[in-house]
Amino acid sequence: MATTETQAGEKKLLDFPTSCAAPVPQPEEPVKIVPLAVAGVLAVGLTWYVWAAHGAKFGVLLILGLLLGLALFHSRFGFTSAWRQLIAVGNGQGLRAHTLLLGTAATLIALIVGTGSGLFGSTPNPTAGGLGLALFVGATVFAIGMQLGGACASGTLFAVGSGQSTIVLTLGGFITGSVLYTWAYPLLSGWPEFKGILLSDHVGWFGSWAITIAVLAAIVLGTRFVQKRRNPPPVDVVPTARGFARIYRGSWPVLVGAVVLGVLAGAVFLVSGGIWGVTSAFSLWGAKILQVFGLHPETWEFWRIKANAASLAGPIWKDKNSLTDIGIMIGAGVAAAAAGAWKIHSSIPWRTAVAAVLGGILMGVGARMAGGCNIGAYLGGISVGSLHGWLWGVFALGGTWIGLKLRPLFGLGNPAPADSVC
Repeated sequence: MATTETQAGEKKLLDFPTSCAAPVPQPEEPVKIVPLAVAGVLAVGLTWYVWAAHGAKFGVLLILGLLLGLALFHSRFGFTSAWRQLIAVGNGQGLRAHTLLLGTAATLIALIVGTGSGLFGSTPNPTAGGLGLALFVGATVFAIGMQLGGACASGTLFAVGSGQSTIVLTLGGFITGSVLYTWAYPLLSGWPEFKGILLSDHVGWFGSWAITIAVLAAIVLGTRFVQKRRNPPPVDVVPTARGFARIYRGSWPVLVGAVVLGVLAGAVFLVSGGIWGVTSAFSLWGAKILQVFGLHPETWEFWRIKANAASLAGPIWKDKNSLTDIGIMIGAGVAAAAAGAWKIHSSIPWRTAVAAVLGGILMGVGARMAGGCNIGAYLGGISVGSLHGWLWGVFALGGTWIGLKLRPLFGLGNPAPADSVC
């Protein structure tokens, strides 16, 4: 149990009680040589190609994606599981890790924007998402989908890269849902909303950063209060290497992963001038797949918008989110193979498969309605001081509650207070 006590037994602020001690992690399995070699060749070869064909900026974005994949896998950093554990049994460990990730990214982005820094000619461009019905519905639908699909946006990518067959179905549904949104864009856009609010426009960048950090600290205290009252099971552990090998073969402490991911999110902002995003790439991939089969999504209203038309007409190797997404999958493949955890599951229960596809579709539609996912809207919005990021998180918690009610219909379990781990 993660408990820090004085000799007199007086509990301190970092004490987050659980009903029992977490199990001891098992050793990692042997390295998976073939998957490691394939993923390694892909990482090196694709980086060389993108750098040579499209320039250093896009090559660096791919490298950052590879590092994001490594960090996501090694820390098993979860958004879906964190919200499920909090709502189901009151374990706030995952949400506290979110606060560290958000605080790290917000600090770095505030420094970047405040100093006007940028690499490769990029200019920092923080933007505020709209506040309205589409945001609220989209975030709720997305959260329902991630509880059914078993992963969030970033989780889907690193799980696919690490060989989790079920999540391949989730990714397929994700792309399908994103395409459905672009096809139904006239119906799903233009809903009532207010102009977005960027805190820095009202209190400056230091004030925006200070408010963000204060709210994040309050969330930490709030989760501590909830966890103390509910005394939930501890979070499960995963196999890990020992000693120095833990850095490149084992599981990282989740708080270490949070800091590394926050630094990388800041690096994406520094290189590109925009936040780390995930799901807009799925719409692009889906449209390009349709074009391969002779269909014409470029005639749809969504793809006739100037910026979207330019994206569809260009190569995916110059699309920021596509580069980091592809990098995440390959980087996670390298990490999983090195850890001996890369494995394809040949048997998937049909209800689990249905839930994966349905969850992916809901996430695809929800992310586009809300203007982003757990990365682009939640992490990105909060880290630049946009109010829509906080509201996305609130409605996603509500959607998580609904998702937990639906999971048993598909044979999916939820954490329970009597469990040994959650």
